Amino acid sequence: MVNYPDGRKTTVSAVRIGAGRRGMELEKEINTTNDYYLSQDRAVIYKKPTPVTIVNVDYPARNKAKITEAYFKVPSTTDYNGIYRGKYIDFEAKECHSRTSFPLKSIHPHQIEHLKNVVHHGAVAFVIIRFNEYDETWLIDAMTMIDHIKDSTRSSIPYTWFREHGHLIPYTYFKPVDYLQVVDEVYFKENTEWQSAGN
Repeated sequence: MVNYPDGRKTTVSAVRIGAGRRGMELEKEINTTNDYYLSQDRAVIYKKPTPVTIVNVDYPARNKAKITEAYFKVPSTTDYNGIYRGKYIDFEAKECHSRTSFPLKSIHPHQIEHLKNVVHHGAVAFVIIRFNEYDETWLIDAMTMIDHIKDSTRSSIPYTWFREHGHLIPYTYFKPVDYLQVVDEVYFKENTEWQSAGN
């Protein structure tokens, strides 16, 4: 049994199979990209661990412990953080299965508040959203998205809005979600010698 901060409860297996698989492909590709960035000494960016308090453990055998009940300590903030070109990087990643819009219930108020706070303190912050139906992955500046949400009365953001305000992230074999290429264009516009060296 896993108990969420908002009072929901679900079994451990449901977490692993249900919510755990949601966004796994995008997460896996971002992790692969981050590993490549690290191997090339380009950036140090990691997925944040989710803090969990283990309450009950079943020991059917000495070497086969099984967690039967756990609690998420606090609502998670965003998925990834790290450092790139001397700047703190913080972002959330979401998959979207709709062809027409991104549901706002997919991004939580505490995540929006977190993004606002890190931007206030000088971070490079954004949201990565993959529209699975189009096989497109978009980077959206955090404050651009937050301002839109604040001014909108809709419960979703139209796909067309992402085409107008987002930045399409290129795919390569070694960098399946090469978001730093977009970060360079959006947040580091100057054409430095370091960039032209192919990093």
